[in-house]
Amino acid sequence: MKRILICVLLSLSAFVVNARVELPPIFADFMVLQQKSDVALWGKAEPGSKVTIMPSWSRHKTVITTKADSSWFAYVSTPAAGGPYSITFNDGEKLTLNNVLIGEVWICAGQSNMDMPMKGYRGQPVDGAVDLILGAKASTPIRMCKLERTKSFDPLFRCPTRWYEHTPEGVSNISATAYFFAKRLYETLGVPVGIIHVAWGGSSIEAWMNPDLLRRDFGDEISLEHIDKRYWPRKNHHLVPGALYNGMLHTLVPFTAKGFLWYQGCTNRDRYEQYKRLQPAFAAMLRSEWGNEDMPFYFVQIAPHGYSAPEERVAGYMMWAQAQTLELIPHSGMAATLDAGEEACIHPAGKKVVGDRLAFCALENDYGIKQIDAKTPLPVSFDYGEGEVIVTFEVGDMGLGPINTDLDGFELAGEDRIFYPAKGYVLKGSRRQVKVYKCPQVPRPVAVRYCMRNWSEATLFNNFGIPASPFRSDDWE
Repeated sequence: MKRILICVLLSLSAFVVNARVELPPIFADFMVLQQKSDVALWGKAEPGSKVTIMPSWSRHKTVITTKADSSWFAYVSTPAAGGPYSITFNDGEKLTLNNVLIGEVWICAGQSNMDMPMKGYRGQPVDGAVDLILGAKASTPIRMCKLERTKSFDPLFRCPTRWYEHTPEGVSNISATAYFFAKRLYETLGVPVGIIHVAWGGSSIEAWMNPDLLRRDFGDEISLEHIDKRYWPRKNHHLVPGALYNGMLHTLVPFTAKGFLWYQGCTNRDRYEQYKRLQPAFAAMLRSEWGNEDMPFYFVQIAPHGYSAPEERVAGYMMWAQAQTLELIPHSGMAATLDAGEEACIHPAGKKVVGDRLAFCALENDYGIKQIDAKTPLPVSFDYGEGEVIVTFEVGDMGLGPINTDLDGFELAGEDRIFYPAKGYVLKGSRRQVKVYKCPQVPRPVAVRYCMRNWSEATLFNNFGIPASPFRSDDWE
């Protein structure tokens, strides 16, 4: 009899646990929801049960019936930025999320330079981090969410996730690039900002892509053997195509956000031509799964770094390939970093300039602040003459600089395809053109390059300090 009673009690206990609404960890205390939107909410409960959603900012209740597989999904309208608020979920047992802010939400993904926290890596600090960590106050309405590194053969419902308030603990552990982006947005807009940090150092772009997409569009180039046969390689699990999508990114779909920030490319640099197709496919995948074809996608150009051979050109080719994807991805922008690298360290300390430039893209394109030119200058035409090339750039009204000086980093080549150092000079007329000259070895140039090396230093900028992208007019190897 006693044994029967215990079994009954255990059964009832299990029923109670199952009866309570289960939410993915992205929904938690201290989270930020996108303002003035129909935000997606989802979870699990007993099949056939009614789930009532009651946000404190509204008198309207949303009631949804749980499906046979225990899942439920709903949209709830949010007001203009503000808070804190609460949200109560009730299927017979209440679950309440507290201290919820309404503001601007951005998902920040990539490899180590996005993953690098404000406290830095061992022996690799972040400039300005100490003052910002120690000065962090919970009253500042910047909230930070971080997903733990998780891989999976199958798309997961849960990934260990934590929302932080703006405290020393939170600031020290969150992506430095994402934090500087959020700080600039908050200081400019004056509304709460939420950033979601989902990154893994050394990861490839294909690890973050839906295996079904890879199988359909890249099946002849990218193997899905590990996912299909369900085994991990001896090491480098973060390179397995689809593994990080399944383990991390999928758990966020479709958490309502303003846009995406992406900082990745070093791992794929040897496949720069393929990357010109992978990155647009990745951006299109995100927009499809989030159900918003106009969702902003802003990415960071990899920074110059010596790798094992500073004079080699692979990183330069990759930087140019990334810049070329701008034409292939609608509503995109690029944070140029030609002036923000370090020859001896692949994780530059100057993360503020990167976060700021991502914020400039968003502020200009999405928040209506038109007083800056956030775009990196890009070449649009080449006019070849005797001993010189006139390169015309797409650049804002304030033009290029500096003026009245010769600029390094340029190269010219003739029919022999051998490049020699040259100088650049900003023409004073429109300030949209650069004359590349002073190369006696090439009297009749047929190709021009700029900073097409693993390690280069920027010399050409727009009037707001955004460096011109490395480029080449040729397609030679």
